[in-house]
Amino acid sequence: MPDAIFENPRLARIYDALDPDRSDLEIYAAMAADFGAHSVLDVGCGTGTFACMLAGHGLQVIGVDPAAASLDVARAKPGAEAVRWVHGDATTLPRLQVDLVTMTANVAQVFLTDADWAASLSGMHAALRPGGRLVFETRDPAQQAWLGWTRERSFSRTDIPGVGVVQSWHELTGVSGELVSFRSHVAFEADGTVITSDSTLRFRDRDAICESLAEAGYELDAVVGAPDRPGCEFVFVCQRSS
Repeated sequence: MPDAIFENPRLARIYDALDPDRSDLEIYAAMAADFGAHSVLDVGCGTGTFACMLAGHGLQVIGVDPAAASLDVARAKPGAEAVRWVHGDATTLPRLQVDLVTMTANVAQVFLTDADWAASLSGMHAALRPGGRLVFETRDPAQQAWLGWTRERSFSRTDIPGVGVVQSWHELTGVSGELVSFRSHVAFEADGTVITSDSTLRFRDRDAICESLAEAGYELDAVVGAPDRPGCEFVFVCQRSS
């Protein structure tokens, strides 16, 4: 089940306004161009910012996400008609043969069990043409990003046109091995409504991810740093090997 922050319609409608800086997507758009990709599958496309960006560059784009409310936002964006939107996940894809599969932001970390991660890698492998590439990012667990998930360090107050002032913040709720849980709070000052969303991410280490990719039939091309968060994230670039 998608987290409320993506599935609750009221939260989905303001998601982009609360996270307006998407310069992190530029590296992926540049990779798509460098690879000469003509078709892209964006797994966990959310509100469709990246999918619409790629479609605007003339690529054939499929955006898949399990959160219907986020897809509703995506479908209403300018240029969204050029994207094929799919309500589902990497294990429920239609028959595809794309040049590139992407997972941006936290998407690769939402698969909490080894079985779910392996099934998703397999689904994306099947969606790639032979030699097609998978690119995704994960946070480096050694950096312990979750230590900053406190109200004091994450609080923001945003005036959103048509909505009013919205307060938002995160708080860490638990760490158990590789699993890190946190609660997101969104407070609408106009009517006093506060909506919370509980999330858990898995912080796999680099070696474990590399091993899982090999087992799923990928050849690793490179592991590079994310330019928007230097030293904090890994970006994995791999190819379908068979």
